[in-house]
Amino acid sequence: MSDKIRMTTPLVEMDGDEMTRILWGMIKEELILPYVDLKSEYYDLALTNRNATDDKVTVDSAYAAKKYGVAVKCATITPNAQRMSEYTLKEMWKSPNGTIRAILDGTVFRAPIIVKGIEPLVPGWEKPITIARHAYGDMYRNCEVKVAKGSKAELVVTDKDGKVSSQMIHDFYNTDGIVQGIYNTDKSIISFAKSCFNYALDTKQDLWFATKDTISKTYDHRFKDIYEEVYVNEYNEKFNEAGIEYFYTLIDDAVARVMRSKGGYIWACKNYDGDVMSDMVAAAFGSLGMMTSVLVSPDGAYEYEAAHGTVTAHYYRHLKGEETSTNSVATIFAWTGALRKRGELDSNTDLVNFADRLEKATVGTIEDGVMTGDLFIISSLANKRKVNTGEFIREIASRI
Repeated sequence: MSDKIRMTTPLVEMDGDEMTRILWGMIKEELILPYVDLKSEYYDLALTNRNATDDKVTVDSAYAAKKYGVAVKCATITPNAQRMSEYTLKEMWKSPNGTIRAILDGTVFRAPIIVKGIEPLVPGWEKPITIARHAYGDMYRNCEVKVAKGSKAELVVTDKDGKVSSQMIHDFYNTDGIVQGIYNTDKSIISFAKSCFNYALDTKQDLWFATKDTISKTYDHRFKDIYEEVYVNEYNEKFNEAGIEYFYTLIDDAVARVMRSKGGYIWACKNYDGDVMSDMVAAAFGSLGMMTSVLVSPDGAYEYEAAHGTVTAHYYRHLKGEETSTNSVATIFAWTGALRKRGELDSNTDLVNFADRLEKATVGTIEDGVMTGDLFIISSLANKRKVNTGEFIREIASRI
């Protein structure tokens, strides 16, 4: 087509694994390439290629995302022992998402896609709730040991001059037990805070943040203090001008407030809280297949992906030639998010409008009663029809 929408700057395209890789190709072929003269720097993050390149391809893709500022990523396999054998891997390669997050120093924002007929399990939720997860440190980079009866556990710190200070954690004089050591860094917490404040301004939403600083008077309190310092010094006036609010409370109070709220804000969480609450919000709004995810770095790089995995069970059925009904909505919205952001950064109104149009067509398809099996089960629409993977994407194409 001679009238395809042109792009001036590439986005970074990170291909992936299994059924989501199949969806990736179908989405490009049916929904994007007929309308957009796509410029992308392509990286194949399939597990086989990560293994062949000693995972260098993942690192290269992350630095490309830093360079160009916008990336879109397909779901990828994080290998376990079973995958080591299945794919004959050289080693158990790390999570691509973890590698990319570390290089971009980014924060993950997840939000549900709202459609008519799939009502939240919490009746009062009228608008999406975006979870911002600090995906660094804490128990995800911990040190933990089993402790034998009669042992003493101490927290020991050696400063740069060699001075040692210690605190007793617990005396296990009469029982076996367990000990865990966790950490975080001021640098990472500052990046987390700035990413959240920037994203709130970008999306014109209030920002909530919560820890348990009344109990964790040093560790969690440091998060609270850094957030407050960054807000007062850099974002207070910007938030006032935008008409949005930054709000801090304790994590248990935040949970209670979330359940009573109407939604429509960003909820920033420490690593574990964000891991748990993002799944809770996704389930309460309907499905992980209807959950967007974007990694935002403090210096303004964006990486969009679906919040779910590679849909392994559907992939094995696909390989057998069996019919699947796989939900492609979150992957479509990863593409639209990246295209919209590329358009915004390049002042490319046509690209922004196309992203809006594709999202409207996708939501409209479901609201017309045409949907994949996972949504068919939970939809309250009176007239609905279950379609297979390809039919759903073609139905969207007919509505663009």
